[in-house]
Amino acid sequence: MIRVLFADDEDMIRTALATLLDLEEDIEVIASVGDGVEAVAKAVELTPDVCLLDLEMPGHDGVEAAERIARKVATKSIIVTRHARPGVLRRAMGAGVAGFVTKSSPASELAEVIRAVAAGRRHVDPDIAASALTAERTPLTERELDVLRVGRTAPTVQGIADELHLAPGTVRNYLSQAMRKLGVATRREASDVAWEEGWI
Repeated sequence: MIRVLFADDEDMIRTALATLLDLEEDIEVIASVGDGVEAVAKAVELTPDVCLLDLEMPGHDGVEAAERIARKVATKSIIVTRHARPGVLRRAMGAGVAGFVTKSSPASELAEVIRAVAAGRRHVDPDIAASALTAERTPLTERELDVLRVGRTAPTVQGIADELHLAPGTVRNYLSQAMRKLGVATRREASDVAWEEGWI
């Protein structure tokens, strides 16, 4: 039996998909949660075989949750998303995520991906993979991207600094460099460009 933890902040999708997956003879949804922080806590508590994580969740997004879970539990993670942005795929693969699928995937196909990942294989939706191959590379460094990513939810420079364990002055330098490279005037604009391009 493949034990699955499912995290998605949309109650209707989470409930429906968990119910459909439970119909599979070899898959058991052992927990269904609504945000990234709870996903990490439940994964540590229950040690599932596979974590199915929505990309865009409160607390931690799917990739960040997968990274945190991997540090504490020997499990595999699959990212499920409505918006297949190429930069996020690269970030997810770099974080060791084993699967990447769209929310439009039928439950039967998702079940096959769960089986493949549980058996040690990787799976990336072909359309997402094709988009990633043709996407423009970011001019920003990983640290600049980290600062912009955290800045989408942290309202202040101090908040970004606290989250990334950096000095506020260092955060300001990264933000300034990112804004200069992207030709924008504010950190919100820089973050929006990076988001729209799929870099964060």
